[in-house]
Amino acid sequence: MFAKLNPVPALERPDLLPAAVIDAVRAYAPSAQVFEVDPAHADTETLCQVYDLPMDAMANAVLVLGRRGGDDRYACCMTLAHRRVDVNNVARRKLDVRKASFAPMEFAVEASGMEYGGITPVGLPADWPVWVDGAVAETELVCIGAGIRGAKLLLSGADLLRLPTAERVDDLARDIG
Repeated sequence: MFAKLNPVPALERPDLLPAAVIDAVRAYAPSAQVFEVDPAHADTETLCQVYDLPMDAMANAVLVLGRRGGDDRYACCMTLAHRRVDVNNVARRKLDVRKASFAPMEFAVEASGMEYGGITPVGLPADWPVWVDGAVAETELVCIGAGIRGAKLLLSGADLLRLPTAERVDDLARDIG
């Protein structure tokens, strides 16, 4: 399904990946592939329409933020594109906060060091928890951000679980609708 996009081993195209993503691919997902996309079509729904990709092979990194006692608590939640992270229940409880929400774009970009629309758990700062929904963890090949809007990574759900702060969280997300 991704062959028409000419994916290549990610480490062969360092020009498509920020340095932190290259380091993480090298350490935790050396079999990951990357392909270039038009940044104007990087958002998941548009990407699927333009490149004829199935939504169930796409995963989004959703950055969630909450506060407790004046401290910010955050996590990167990975969900398949046709599902929605349960921010108000599962993520909020795991963060141990009264209220959790999607991180503002400015915070997400600054904290991740990545471009909005290309944020990926691969290469996030070492203190970021990465929660992988069970549906993503079971996916053989998933398309995720590459740190920039002009590229996407292909890897397995199992590769995501190799990230040092990754944790499988069953029922982190629900089907939309």
